[in-house]
Amino acid sequence: MAKNEVVLLGVGDMGPIHEPIRPYSELVRPKLAGADIRFAQAERLYSDRGALQVTGIKRGRLKPHMISVFSDCGFDVVSLAGNHAMDWGEDALMDTMSLLQERGIQTVGAGRNLEEATRPVFIERNGVRVAILAYCSVVNENYHAGPDRPGIAPLRVRTFYEPMEFQPGMPPKVLTFLYEEDLAAMVANIAATKKVADVVVLSLHWGIHFLPKLIADYQPVAAKAAFAAGADLIIGHHAHVPKAIGVHDGKVCFYSLGNFIISTHERNAEQLADFNRRTHGSVVLDPDYPRLGFGVDSKRTLVAKAVLSKKGVGKVSFLPTFIDKQLRPDILQHGDPRFDEAVKYMEWASDAFDHKFTVAGDEVVVSA
Repeated sequence: MAKNEVVLLGVGDMGPIHEPIRPYSELVRPKLAGADIRFAQAERLYSDRGALQVTGIKRGRLKPHMISVFSDCGFDVVSLAGNHAMDWGEDALMDTMSLLQERGIQTVGAGRNLEEATRPVFIERNGVRVAILAYCSVVNENYHAGPDRPGIAPLRVRTFYEPMEFQPGMPPKVLTFLYEEDLAAMVANIAATKKVADVVVLSLHWGIHFLPKLIADYQPVAAKAAFAAGADLIIGHHAHVPKAIGVHDGKVCFYSLGNFIISTHERNAEQLADFNRRTHGSVVLDPDYPRLGFGVDSKRTLVAKAVLSKKGVGKVSFLPTFIDKQLRPDILQHGDPRFDEAVKYMEWASDAFDHKFTVAGDEVVVSA
C-alpha cells in the first residue's frame, strides 16, 4: 500500500451474548490487523446499570467485561447509533461509551446530547484525514438525542400503508418517508464535515431486518442525498443479513454488511412461533445454528474494504465471509466454493442497483 493511502475495513453488527469471548475473533484478527482503520457497529450495551425502557423480551445488556470482543478485533471506531442503544436508558449507554473509550476505541453516533451524538470521529493515518459519522433510522420513541437529552443520532422515517388492489386481506404497499428535518440536519453535518476531512464515511443503521434483498424505499433516497452532500462511502447494517451493494454517482453504498460477531438466545417453541408470526413465516432458521436466530442467510456476512487517500475513495471491495458453527467469522479465499456462492448471492441481492463485481484475488471489487 502506498504511504499516502489508508485501508479501511468495516463490519456489521457485533455483540455475542455467550462466553468465552476471546475465541470469536481468532479467525479474523490477522486480516483486521492489516488495516489502518477498523470500524464496527455495536448491537448490545455493556453495563451493570440502567432500567429496561421497553416492554416484552429483554434486550441485550451484557456484563462490562464482554466488551472485550471489540478490542480483541482491534477496532478503532465503533458506532453506537443503533436501535437498542437506549434500551436500558442513559446510564447503560454512557457506560458502554466509556468502556470502549477506555480501551482506546472511539465512539460515534450516540452521546449525552444531540451535538455529541452527531459529532464526527476523525482519524488521521498516512497523512489522510478520515471522518466517520453514524446515524440510525430504526429509532424507538425518545431514543433519539436532543439538545439536552442523551441518545442516538437520528435519521427517522415515517411509514404508510397503501392498498395494492381491491382484494380484502392482500398485503399493502409499504411507503417510507424520511423526516425532512433529520435528513436536512444529516446533510448539513456531512457537508460541514467534508470541508475539514479528505474522506467522509457514513455509517447507517437502517433498513428491514431478517428479510433478504428487500430494501425500503427511503434508503436510496437517504444514500443519494448523503453522497450529494459529500459522503464518500456508506456502510450499512441492522438487517442481520447482507443486502444490496449499489453505486450511486460513482460512490458505493453497502446497504447491509450483515452480522459480524453476534449470538442470540436459543428460542423455545413459544418464541419460535412469535418469530414466525413477526416474519410472516418467510424467514427460515437454521437448526445447526440455534444461537444465530436471524435466519439461514445470517451465516453470510461481508467485510467492506476501501482504499482512501487525500483525493477521496479509491478502490472499494468486499471480502466474502462466512460464520462458522462456533459463530466465528471466517474470511473466505477465492477457490473456496463458498466464496463463489457468496458472490452469486450478492449479485442476486444487488440486481436492482447499478453495480459491477470483479473478483481480484480474495476480494470482490465494486464498480459502476
